Amino acid sequence: MLPGLPEALARDHLFVSGALHEGTQTVLLLSPDEPGFWAHVTAQPEFDDGVPDPLDRWSSRVITALAAQFGAQARFPFTGPPWHPFVRWAIASGQSFASPIHLMVHARMGLWASMRGALVLPMCLPLPAPAANPCIDCAAPCTTACPVAALGPQGYDVPACHAHLASAEGDACRNSGCLARRACPAGESYGRLAKQSAWHMRQFHP
Repeated sequence: MLPGLPEALARDHLFVSGALHEGTQTVLLLSPDEPGFWAHVTAQPEFDDGVPDPLDRWSSRVITALAAQFGAQARFPFTGPPWHPFVRWAIASGQSFASPIHLMVHARMGLWASMRGALVLPMCLPLPAPAANPCIDCAAPCTTACPVAALGPQGYDVPACHAHLASAEGDACRNSGCLARRACPAGESYGRLAKQSAWHMRQFHP
């Protein structure tokens, strides 16, 4: 890790959730460091100016500044085309895996896995050891948690998910986050707040 980078990330409640080499470069994937991320980010100016996409705009501002500070290039999952291969990067880092319901699962974040951006550094830094796949020997409660089976081995039935969220029965998912994600044992200790999940649900299902 670059000297000073962990401290700089901690100031904005981010952590390196995966790292990999791309040729002679190192890609560092940056994710919310919970608990504490949501309270920090919602106190930032982007969440008080009335302009759309406050989380993406905050991520762009903060990670672009980090890139300038550490001689890196900033990459984001929400800018494109061309779209940067964040899912491929995450899997290749050895810290994230394909879950039984086809969502990405992270060794620490579980099914709450998300990335706010990446730093691409012009050198090959030492990489952490691969993590253990949390789905190995797991009873896979995620596969039965969705009331309408919108998530499963067959993939993601987006229309069924939206229909459920539009119904009275979808209240638990709307206000506390996806039941399948919440069922993941690997994410139980991550510290994801229900109100953060509710905010993301409103972006997905206004």
